[in-house]
Amino acid sequence: MAALICGSLAFDTIMTFEGRFAEQILPDQLHILNVSFLVPSLRRDFGGCAGNIAYSLKLLGGEPLPMAMLGSDGAEYLQRLETLGISQRHVGQVQDTYTAQAMIMTDRDNNQITAFHPGAMMQAHANRIERDAGVKVGIISPDGRDAMLQHAAQFVAAGIPFVFDPGQGLPMFNGEELTRFVEQATWVTVNDYEGKMLCDRTGMTLEELSHKVQGLVVTLGAEGCEVWVGGARTHVPAVAPAQVVDPTGCGDAWRGALLFGLEKGWPLVRCAELGNRVGALKIAQRGPQNYTLDFQPQ
Repeated sequence: MAALICGSLAFDTIMTFEGRFAEQILPDQLHILNVSFLVPSLRRDFGGCAGNIAYSLKLLGGEPLPMAMLGSDGAEYLQRLETLGISQRHVGQVQDTYTAQAMIMTDRDNNQITAFHPGAMMQAHANRIERDAGVKVGIISPDGRDAMLQHAAQFVAAGIPFVFDPGQGLPMFNGEELTRFVEQATWVTVNDYEGKMLCDRTGMTLEELSHKVQGLVVTLGAEGCEVWVGGARTHVPAVAPAQVVDPTGCGDAWRGALLFGLEKGWPLVRCAELGNRVGALKIAQRGPQNYTLDFQPQ
């Protein structure tokens, strides 16, 4: 069975700043902030949460179905999906607008500053999840606001269990809306910063949130992740990467592994262990969709 991946398809322009952002920004001068960063390294990659998650899941042997919108400049991405053997049947295209674009700058400590133009992603709600979608599991990753709200309701109506992965889209929603997402979802994934924001806006602790779903995962970067099930927390250690090159897309690589395990009915801790392993492979390569596996998932 396939996994339906709701989210963005985007072009990523990735730049490397060889210094530290903290050394270029004067905290007492933020009201007149005017900085420029020299970026000797620049590359353009295929990205977007739906594309990155689909790439990871496909590598592992799953069947990803990205549901997303491309702009009039999206032909190259469609060809990319075809080359990877990833279905395009839920990928729409909007004329007279650009495909979503992320401009990502990373410093020597792997801190990132990102500018994101949503473009065609803002029309993603035109894609609908039907009752006969033929999928076993789904995920709502960052997308247009209306699309995230509507797709959550459509997953519920179709009886499809799904992961709520708000990511960078979390600030678009108030506490009531986020609580509703959690109540509709089967699982929730956030990073540590997003987890704090989710708790702040819903007024619930991670322990309390975990009682509303089958599982809640908080990724912690180099520290691994926390898996919450029924109020109980399990720390899953990170896998040491061969080298740290580029963190862009690590969270999406992790989520592709999560979907792979959920499709197979694995316990959440086992899914997280696979996610940490795939994330370690991703961070050792530049770009979100350029890594390969050095193992076969069991």
